[in-house]
Amino acid sequence: MAKKDKGGVPPSLLDNLDLFASAAPADPPPPADDGADAAPPAQEPDVETGAQPAADGAAPSFPAPSSPALSLTGRGPLRDLMDSNFLQFAGYVICSRAIPAVEDGLKPVQRRILHSLFEKDDKRFTKVANIVGHAMQYHPHGDASIGDALVVLANKLWSEDGSRGYVIRGQGNFGNIYTGMPAAAPRYIECQLSDLARGEVFNPKTTQYVPSYDGRNKEPVLLPAKIPLLLMFGADGIAVGLSTAILPHNFIELLEAEIDIIRKKKVELYPDFQLGGVMDVSEYDDGRGKVKVRAVIEPRDKNKLVITQLPWGETTDSLIADIEEAIKKKKVEIRQIHDLTAKDVEIELILSTGASQEKTVTALYAFTKCEKSIASRPVVLDAGRPRELTVSQILARNTERLMSLTRRELEIKLEELDAQFHAKTLDQIFIEERVYKRIENEKSWEGVRKAVFDGLAPFRKRLRRDVTGDDVERLLKIPIRRISQYDIDKNRKEIEDIVAEEKKTAADLADLRNFTIKYIKNLIKTYKSKYPRCTKIAASPFKQVDMRAITASELTIRSDPENHFVGFGVRGGDELFKCSSLDKLLFLWKDGRYKMMPPPEKLFVDKDLLCVLFYSRDKEYTCVYTEPDYGFSYMKRFTFGGMIQNKEYRLAPEKSKVIFFTDGCPETLYVKYRPAKSQRIHQQAFSPGEATVRGASSRGLQMTTKAIAKISTSKGSWWDDSETPEKGLLTD
Repeated sequence: MAKKDKGGVPPSLLDNLDLFASAAPADPPPPADDGADAAPPAQEPDVETGAQPAADGAAPSFPAPSSPALSLTGRGPLRDLMDSNFLQFAGYVICSRAIPAVEDGLKPVQRRILHSLFEKDDKRFTKVANIVGHAMQYHPHGDASIGDALVVLANKLWSEDGSRGYVIRGQGNFGNIYTGMPAAAPRYIECQLSDLARGEVFNPKTTQYVPSYDGRNKEPVLLPAKIPLLLMFGADGIAVGLSTAILPHNFIELLEAEIDIIRKKKVELYPDFQLGGVMDVSEYDDGRGKVKVRAVIEPRDKNKLVITQLPWGETTDSLIADIEEAIKKKKVEIRQIHDLTAKDVEIELILSTGASQEKTVTALYAFTKCEKSIASRPVVLDAGRPRELTVSQILARNTERLMSLTRRELEIKLEELDAQFHAKTLDQIFIEERVYKRIENEKSWEGVRKAVFDGLAPFRKRLRRDVTGDDVERLLKIPIRRISQYDIDKNRKEIEDIVAEEKKTAADLADLRNFTIKYIKNLIKTYKSKYPRCTKIAASPFKQVDMRAITASELTIRSDPENHFVGFGVRGGDELFKCSSLDKLLFLWKDGRYKMMPPPEKLFVDKDLLCVLFYSRDKEYTCVYTEPDYGFSYMKRFTFGGMIQNKEYRLAPEKSKVIFFTDGCPETLYVKYRPAKSQRIHQQAFSPGEATVRGASSRGLQMTTKAIAKISTSKGSWWDDSETPEKGLLTD
């Protein structure tokens, strides 16, 4: 076993994995040739571990680490292994699961689902279970995650014609985003690609493919989406060490903003939620801030309110449960709730007798999820690396990609038109010039090929490139029937059309910006009626709701002097005051104890309670107390300061008695002493303003050593005006 170093610290396994083998029996050293006096050869220390070999087969001694902490946190094989594995895991979760790519706006599971739908697409509905099974060829995870992701995609966003999803049309029970009802099992529901997805998201000619996780199939690195899917869908995900939250935006507004970006104009974009509602965007900060969303609440009759639109992220069930909780806490005056939601949201609220509709709406926004704040933090994969971008920057990246894809499509179209021109011209020469007649007397394949090459050679100037062997192969496969029925005029017209199309495509490529703008305007014209804005943007920021003002008379604090209970749940007794559930109350007892707490429902206070008041940390108070040992009286001005709820504090030493307490600082305190033998002074007037303000737990200034009979801020009937009072002195 390895020895400990001088500091008593054993070598760390994190520093050297060879220590795992230290339990193995060591081989005995070879015997010396010349007996015991022969010295063993010098041995070098182990290069990897730094261990010094010991004589007589003992375990090697290791150099002492510089400090105990270093041996546990330094580099070593095990530490390197853990670091490497963790970094691989973190990188995988960030890049291959949770964070969407800015280029096509999709997470890997979404991209694989759409690719599977495209491969299976025959413009008919397909069972979701089939798509899930097909997507598992590309996605190395369970079917449940694929099915859930497909349902989410199908529910973004319902169009005005009733079809589901921007890119996936669903048929069957895909759940309900209003009520939170889940979707049916994948075997019962069907889906297909939308027309928008077929036309604007897929193009195999501009798609790069890589092998799937098992190498059996090819999957796209990115989909060539020409529409800003990321900002249309929104996204949220939690990875290792970072998260993303991107709010959905209106499709048509995004397209219009892309036109402004191409024209190099400033853009302003705000979220749009398919649940509707009213939104305050004053703190959105181009996607790096937050928005506040309110439900739409409409008054009906005299005692009804109806919620017709929900805040984003809520369902009718969750909102009703939250309102019921507020009713239990007596924060909103509602006596019945009816959920009448069907095609549209309709939650009917019946108000309590005498409740105001306006005040109830304000209370709903203040105390329930009818108003909520939604944060935005756009973290995306930009060229495979996580970056935080603004919404404008994301849309600018999408616009750049749109123009890049458009340019590539036009270039491919030019290449295809050039190939068509070459093929049509070859066909024309081959048939019109009767080149095929040259092969009639040829007896070998090589001779046939040579005859065709020789026959085409005089017409090289009519071609744009040299004739290849593949061209000859294609010409020789033309059927005799096509040669006999060949229409010279039709072929020449087709060649002219190809040339005209080439000129138009080249002009579009030269004026790419205007061509892209025309393309976007065509999309706007096609889809504007299907995807109107759902969430209304408030003209001004929401007014801050004063919750204390709303709940100022929410609770009635009562005192039961017979049973010594205080609280808003006390029945009968004396009413002390009305307060809010947000207020903090301070209970003060005659022995100097005090405690701060929320309004209690029913608190036993025993018979020595002095007063109950609203807690204020900076408000000034004045008190006089008598200490228990000698009966001396002390006065102090103080503030309660900061306190911990339900923790007991002391205003005066234990077993003291508080004989006077008031808020503020009275101008004069009139004190009448108890009669005593040889007592010359029977009454005095003190000026509390001479004392400085202290903390509640500090000792007061000594007023007198005499026993006090009466004390007040005014002259009572007990005060003798005929006797000249002596001014009282306060001593520290």
